[in-house]
Amino acid sequence: MSETVAISSATRAKLFGGDTRTLIYKALDANAMRGRAIAQNLANVQTPGYHRVEVNFEEQVQEAMKKQVTGKKTDEKHIDIGRKASLRKVEAYSFRPNDPTNPGEVNNVDIDIENAKMAENQIQHSYNMQFASFGKIQAAIKGQVY
Repeated sequence: MSETVAISSATRAKLFGGDTRTLIYKALDANAMRGRAIAQNLANVQTPGYHRVEVNFEEQVQEAMKKQVTGKKTDEKHIDIGRKASLRKVEAYSFRPNDPTNPGEVNNVDIDIENAKMAENQIQHSYNMQFASFGKIQAAIKGQVY
């Protein structure tokens, strides 16, 4: 016998609504871009003078979240105070960091670091894919089998 759990529409909107869904899809795009950058770095590990490529996404999300402003209403008739973080403007981008070191002795690509970044990216991608399947999460919350 399954027990159903009531979830408020406000909670449902926060979990599965616009900003969360947008952020997950952007994170998946960042994972794909990061995977290509890591593959490019590994392919050029022996290329003299090659400069590794990195992807910036998480820092942008953190900066956008810092810009969020919250306030407290002291009367029901007052206008809502605050501003949500603008995650729609956050986009992943690739860049070549200014790194003068040459840990690989040929260029600035360290194969061990790139392999660790690849493993981390795969874990993040797997998590993002699981979270992106909102139908399963909604069914679980409702106590249904998907």
